[in-house]
Amino acid sequence: MDITRIAVHDSVAAACPPEGVAESLRGLDCPVEVVGDDASFDARDCVVTFSPRDAFLEAAWVHGVRAGYDAFDVSAYEAAGTALTNSTGIHGDTVPETVVGYLTAFARRLHVYRDRQRASEWRREPYDAAFTLSGEQVCVVGLGTIGRGVAERADALGMAVVGVRRSGDPVDGVERVYAPDDLHTAAADARFVVLCCPLTEETEGLVDAALLDAMRTDAYLVNVARGPVVDEDALLDALDDDALAGAALDAHWEEPLPSDHPLWDRESVILTPHVAAATNRYHEDVAALVRQNLERVARGDPLKNRVA
Repeated sequence: MDITRIAVHDSVAAACPPEGVAESLRGLDCPVEVVGDDASFDARDCVVTFSPRDAFLEAAWVHGVRAGYDAFDVSAYEAAGTALTNSTGIHGDTVPETVVGYLTAFARRLHVYRDRQRASEWRREPYDAAFTLSGEQVCVVGLGTIGRGVAERADALGMAVVGVRRSGDPVDGVERVYAPDDLHTAAADARFVVLCCPLTEETEGLVDAALLDAMRTDAYLVNVARGPVVDEDALLDALDDDALAGAALDAHWEEPLPSDHPLWDRESVILTPHVAAATNRYHEDVAALVRQNLERVARGDPLKNRVA
């Protein structure tokens, strides 16, 4: 592979400033430019993008700035001979920190008090509403970079951590790792179930009515994975029936979430607009990964995070 140009597609703006990524890549042996949908590509180009475009299949290598790559047709890239890499590995601090924020808000009732602040309402929660994270159990579904980051922080907070991992291999800070077939057992005793898994055929609709029924009625669901990992109707029913204490959702079935969606007005739900990974250094993190892979190309080594 011989890369003679890096094209930063303007769709990157959904995650960070494209110009920031381009600037962080300056000084390389090849030119770097920000491009739009009118650009064309050839077999010497590297494209850095948030979203797929058919034209990218003409490039030598496409780098997605997200950890997930479910929006990309992997088989089409393989057929075209175009390398596809993702940005897994750079979210090990940002997303887990966001998850800790959700857990803390629920335990200390911060989301409720924030709502009351807007109404100038000085009113405490019932005595038994607040609790401490220490001693509570969290089930982390998916123990990749993000899941391990969640587990590490939860363990440091004194929480009992169990996890679900396809390989079943042990993970530091996780008391027990379950296989996916044992998900219901893993989630049954957890105060929090945190979804950190990729969206695949196996994980689509993973959180269904049966799993939600297996969870504690005082449990919270946290989704920093992808919206379709959760059955939307099943979650709404569980919340309506008080079969679940609440949910924190950063990934949604439809984005932006429609303004008339029933989740907006639920006090027991924390909604964020797919920003769990947001940081003011994201452009630098993406650029560092691209630089690392360019060095690997120069050495003739395999690309890191290659998915096609």
